[in-house]
Amino acid sequence: MKVVVSIPAYNEEETIASVVAGIPRDIAEEVLVVVVDDGSTDNSAKEAAKAGADKVVRHKRNMGLACAFRRGIEEALALNADIIVNIDADGQYVGGEIRQLIQPIQDGEADIVLGSRFAGSIEHMPLTKRMGNMIATKITTFLSGLQVTDAQTGFRAFSREAALRLNILSDYTYTQETIIQAAHAGLLVVEVPITFRRRDGKSRLISNILTYALRSGSTILRTYRDYQPLRTFTIIGGLIFAVGLAFGSRVLLHYLKTGFVSPYIPSAILTAVLLIIGFQVVILALIADMVGSNRRILDEIRYTSRKRRE
Repeated sequence: MKVVVSIPAYNEEETIASVVAGIPRDIAEEVLVVVVDDGSTDNSAKEAAKAGADKVVRHKRNMGLACAFRRGIEEALALNADIIVNIDADGQYVGGEIRQLIQPIQDGEADIVLGSRFAGSIEHMPLTKRMGNMIATKITTFLSGLQVTDAQTGFRAFSREAALRLNILSDYTYTQETIIQAAHAGLLVVEVPITFRRRDGKSRLISNILTYALRSGSTILRTYRDYQPLRTFTIIGGLIFAVGLAFGSRVLLHYLKTGFVSPYIPSAILTAVLLIIGFQVVILALIADMVGSNRRILDEIRYTSRKRRE
């Protein structure tokens, strides 16, 4: 069995060497470490190679964590990995815990394994980040239907089959998107408790908690929209239609009593507009569902094409 450990890195020259050196090499017949240097302006790539990374690939410019993660998956698949592990380059995750992370996949009990910080131990996490993680996890759990405790963890493992099914479209963060995609593809996702260590310095991804919340929130909503278009637009259209009916109820009652709508002409106009828009959004839901069906066909073609190249 071959395990490929992918490490996305952006300006992590102070920690990348210890992360690479900390990857256990006795957890499978062959273990390879791939570092994806996402346009670092420091010596991250040199330090990774010096520490023993088997392959270092570099982006000419910083393209974002999701792009680095996607590149790592592609490189691991090209290396014929049976299991792919993703771990951050900041040293907050313990490389030695990869053994327990991949065990459910080796046992055939999971397709994707998430290392849960909240089910394990956390040395330090700022309150704002902790609350943001919990809220995003609740939203991801609700939208995906998968019961997870840590949807934002950067320490996770994928079977080859699961990696072939993934199609990351975001350019910011991949964490929630992979979970929603996994649910849609019927992949089995489990969690194992892990250790989360204190970080020295500022996070390269979450430099501003509000920006992170807005961008990751938009990624969650777009991913859900893409995979559940009928439900998404039906809910939106239904809500607009319901508001229109609420405004129109008093107009209708007044008309039934008096035969006139003159005192409520603005409400009658607003009701008509809302009902028309609500109806149009419901029609849009049907069109979006047809587009979604085409997406599912394209996903299957992409998966089949990947399998044939093996």
